[in-house]
Amino acid sequence: MEKNIPELYGSLVFNDKIMREKLPKDIYKALRKTIKNNTHLELDVANSVAVAMKEWAIENGATHFTHWFQPMTGFTAEKHDSFISPIENGEIIMDFSGKELVKGEPDASSFPSGGLRATFEARGYTAWDPTSPAFIKDGTLYIPTAFCSYNGEALDKKTPLLRSMETLSKEATKILNLLGQTEVTSISTTVGAEQEYFLVDKDLYKKRTDLIFTGRTLLGAKPPKGQEMEDHYFGALKPRVSAYMHDLDEELWKLGIPAKTKHNEVAPAQHELAPIFDTANIAVDHNQLTMEIMKKVAEKHNLVCLLHEKPFDGINGSGKHNNWSMTTNTDVNLLDPGHTPAENTQFLIFLMAVIKAVDEYSDLMRLSVASAGNDHRLGANEAPPAIVSIFLGDELTAVLDSIENGTFFQEQKKIQMETGASVLPHFTKDTTDRNRTSPFAFTGNKFEFRMLGSSASVAGPNIVINTAVAEALARFYDELKDTKPEDMENEVHELVKRAIVKHKKVIFNGNGYTDEWVKEAENRGLLNLTSTPDALPCFITKKNIDLFTSHGIYTESEIYSRYEILLENYCKTLHIEAKTLKDMVTTDFLPALMKYTDSLAQSIQLKKSIGDFACNAQTKLLKTLAESYESIYTLEEKLEADTATAEGIQDTLEAAKYYQSTILSDMEELRTVADKAEEYLPASFLPYPNYKELLFSI
Repeated sequence: MEKNIPELYGSLVFNDKIMREKLPKDIYKALRKTIKNNTHLELDVANSVAVAMKEWAIENGATHFTHWFQPMTGFTAEKHDSFISPIENGEIIMDFSGKELVKGEPDASSFPSGGLRATFEARGYTAWDPTSPAFIKDGTLYIPTAFCSYNGEALDKKTPLLRSMETLSKEATKILNLLGQTEVTSISTTVGAEQEYFLVDKDLYKKRTDLIFTGRTLLGAKPPKGQEMEDHYFGALKPRVSAYMHDLDEELWKLGIPAKTKHNEVAPAQHELAPIFDTANIAVDHNQLTMEIMKKVAEKHNLVCLLHEKPFDGINGSGKHNNWSMTTNTDVNLLDPGHTPAENTQFLIFLMAVIKAVDEYSDLMRLSVASAGNDHRLGANEAPPAIVSIFLGDELTAVLDSIENGTFFQEQKKIQMETGASVLPHFTKDTTDRNRTSPFAFTGNKFEFRMLGSSASVAGPNIVINTAVAEALARFYDELKDTKPEDMENEVHELVKRAIVKHKKVIFNGNGYTDEWVKEAENRGLLNLTSTPDALPCFITKKNIDLFTSHGIYTESEIYSRYEILLENYCKTLHIEAKTLKDMVTTDFLPALMKYTDSLAQSIQLKKSIGDFACNAQTKLLKTLAESYESIYTLEEKLEADTATAEGIQDTLEAAKYYQSTILSDMEELRTVADKAEEYLPASFLPYPNYKELLFSI
């Protein structure tokens, strides 16, 4: 019997429907006002909400509650407390107060703080975010919260995201009111985060030390077939994968996560899930939950979900496309061109604000997606290049050209598609193609930021986009605020024209994968920050510190703390990878290689002892593998020595650059020799599953 999807959807979420049913009318109205207007929530309201939330949670099998937050680890954190409260006679009641709902106090000393907190300074606070609904998971009521230190510094990703959303709302509303849209009182940033991932058999995964400790394979010869036949993309779902996706959808729907699209991706064993967009902070919460639920559901199917950006060499890695837009409280999408984009003043000014933001803060856009894992993807002909540019498409580019040059824009007519088969229905083609090589592409009524890695939180990139666009709108407002209403249209036209001339260098509609684009981008003055150590120092430049501090997104100390945390994460990631690779080579691969060469030598000796056998082929193979053994051993010793050197470097940026230039190079050189030797090694001698098993066994 089919499950009733509308009844299933959001069944474990304390959403608006539940709040309307459970809360007194005055309390419900007060809470809705807080959510809608971002106003302070009074304690008496919080007490009533807490009682209703507790009763609903217990009805649905919950026994505990937790303040669920997003520290700077890149993961989520939670501490579970039961609802029980002892009373007389050794009995208990199930209790939950407004104070417990509004504020929690986890130990802040063991989370990354980048120097904001000393180890002995343990106190930290979690604060309820009423704009993101509570939910039930595994018998616990989860309450989305912000996380700050005893002195109020943000120690998480949610707090600055909420700040950036409020800042953009304020600046966008000012512009709209200036343009005569006085009914607009706020805007929301909306996000839809497409999620790519790999599935591998759990039993095989457990035999790979590298997958367990690093999330990616550090050794592994390429299989005879990869993705070159392009037969996996959108291909028929295998039964085991289909069953996983079915269960995943249901688990996500229960939590109110609008999972919409699922399909096979380009690489073997790779897949994608895409949700319907939501407001940015809820979308961030949902994406963190999605990654967690993906892994949890995979366990039930004896699978493992890999979210590393590059788990396998030689095939595409996984990204996460961040679809971003702005919507007014009157339900108008500010990035919808309408029927005549050339005449749509409102659209053009917001479009130019985004272009200005991306051009002036491309360094922040790049560093917002910087990580050791994502460095393997960017610029590798499977993801956008590390150069940040904007794709607008032919029609919008022509509109901007006509404004810049003062020429008449000839609107493109809708063209009916001719498929050559009369039985097929008629439809009109879009006025522009899509560009999968662009890092920041306009896709009809939103921008798709395609540079994110699959394991990343989408909070960081959206903080940057929101803040940079808010800054652009603030500068536009300064230019227009003294304009008379009757002159507004002309002044906006001139403003847009000036902005086009200044910022058009960031617009590129061509193939971002080519070497020619790299050269052209350099001539245009665009940055090409190819690695994380190249990108992260941009965080602490005066221009970027001024941006964040002037809008109240980060304090200067919060910026430096995040800079240190990101550098430390990079160094720690590569350190773990280097140690893991050394361990695999020393304890697994070299013994297996020696065992096989010994068997070859014995075979050659045996054949020669019983007759006049030349054994030329076996001797040649033995010589090749013996030489490989010596090379691998030497390279492993170099990796170990260089890793020890890296450990001794005190300056974090210097250490990160050393890991990037030396340790990564050591690892790649070692892997190249080992993978070549693996091609000659029978599977029965290999001490762990090879690529053929990992990628094609499901």
